[in-house]
Amino acid sequence: MVLQKIFTDIGRVIRESRALVVTAGAGMGVDSGLPDFRGDKGFWNAYPMYERLGINFIEAANPIHFAMDPAFGWGFYGHRANLYRDASPHAGFQIILDWTRRYNLDYFVATSNVDGHFQRAGFAEDRVYEVHGSILYMQCLTPCSDEIWESDEIVPVDLNTMRAQHIPQCPRCAAVARPNILMFGDFSWISERSDQQSYRFNHFLYEHRHENLVVVEIGAGTGVPTIRRMSEHLGARRNTTVVRVNLREPQIQFPHISVPCGGLKALRGIDETLGG
Repeated sequence: MVLQKIFTDIGRVIRESRALVVTAGAGMGVDSGLPDFRGDKGFWNAYPMYERLGINFIEAANPIHFAMDPAFGWGFYGHRANLYRDASPHAGFQIILDWTRRYNLDYFVATSNVDGHFQRAGFAEDRVYEVHGSILYMQCLTPCSDEIWESDEIVPVDLNTMRAQHIPQCPRCAAVARPNILMFGDFSWISERSDQQSYRFNHFLYEHRHENLVVVEIGAGTGVPTIRRMSEHLGARRNTTVVRVNLREPQIQFPHISVPCGGLKALRGIDETLGG
């Protein structure tokens, strides 16, 4: 009954809005069968082989491995890329797209996820801001240039050792290539693609500065709070309501709306109140 009232309130906000921002963290992918790496135990549940090695997510997601031991660095990211390619975006992506069409909402997505699932689900490429980059793009580790290239290269991984059996190379200088993702302690990430997305996102916000804006945040935790902080920053704008969907950490100050459940369940519940 409480959730139903919350869903009804959110439906009203969506109907009264002119534009929508979706801010999404790792929890957005959980309903697609993807791990969210919440805490060391969450990471080790997804990757028990790293628990045996005594390595946590922050240590695994470090570019130093590409320089010191490329097979080990690509073991983690090659496996992740294969995992993301094999998974399909869940039904919640289409629910959101349907809202934008049904209510003529201009929209933008800002996500810390690197899986490319928003684009695969049909969101326009020029309406997505991938804050931490994308695993579907590569760059030179050195880097020898500012080139970023799209890649569908499959990197086979021995799951017993978490070592890659093939190392992608830079096409320009033949050095080790790495994913175009912002990692922990990063020293060579080329941010140009993400910077261009950020520019388009800020232009979108400027265009809608005087209009009612709804921000739907899904699965953004406090471990790496980039997306939560972005949502709260947007929520400080006039005429903006933030809807925080989070099963474990839904807290947000009134008048914004807290939704203590998973992403797909919340999206379906809101959609029902909208007559979807």
